[in-house]
Amino acid sequence: MKTAVVVFPGSNCDRDLAVALEEVTGKKPEMVWHGDTALPDGVGLIAVPGGFSYGDYLRSGAMAARSPIMRAVADKAGAGVPVLGVCNGFQILTEAGLLPGALMRNAGLDFVCRDVALTVDTAQTAFTRRYAAGETIKVPVAHHDGNYVADQETLDRLEGEGRVAFRYAEEVNGSARRIAGILNDAGNVLGMMPHPERRIEAAHGGTEGRRLFEGLLDLVA
Repeated sequence: MKTAVVVFPGSNCDRDLAVALEEVTGKKPEMVWHGDTALPDGVGLIAVPGGFSYGDYLRSGAMAARSPIMRAVADKAGAGVPVLGVCNGFQILTEAGLLPGALMRNAGLDFVCRDVALTVDTAQTAFTRRYAAGETIKVPVAHHDGNYVADQETLDRLEGEGRVAFRYAEEVNGSARRIAGILNDAGNVLGMMPHPERRIEAAHGGTEGRRLFEGLLDLVA
């Protein structure tokens, strides 16, 4: 599978994603600069990494969402290419309109950095096919603006359409209904706050995150 990692000024988890993708796919991903206007031909997965794009000025992800490369990301997503946004990448995807809702400051106004327990809400997606619905996994978080918020109608729609991929099994940041990851209506764009790329080998304390990437690889195997 050919993969691409989008890099913005202030991204600091782009290497983590690149290492994880190379580990799972056996191929180095293309590192695509935010000022570029095109993605590699034949790309099978686009990853938008965590960090502090543009220093989190205005709102987290707001400036990055207007970078030239995001038009190409939106086009690829519209054509069915899987897009994964992690942490700041999740914020960017909501600001770009590829996912509904927004990410606000944590309820306690603190930066949260630790392993957290997640429940897998659905195994019927490209991203979660290697998990079992209802399974509890542990994945690290590292965020200050991780409180997912949306209006009641949007929250009900996400729930009703099975678009909540992951949910916190514990209180982490005040997120509405403890939502940790959501999908777009087509199911090929996932935004999540926890960092699956930091849980891909035993040395990390577990391999729960690896299964997310392996599930995508299954689709093109």
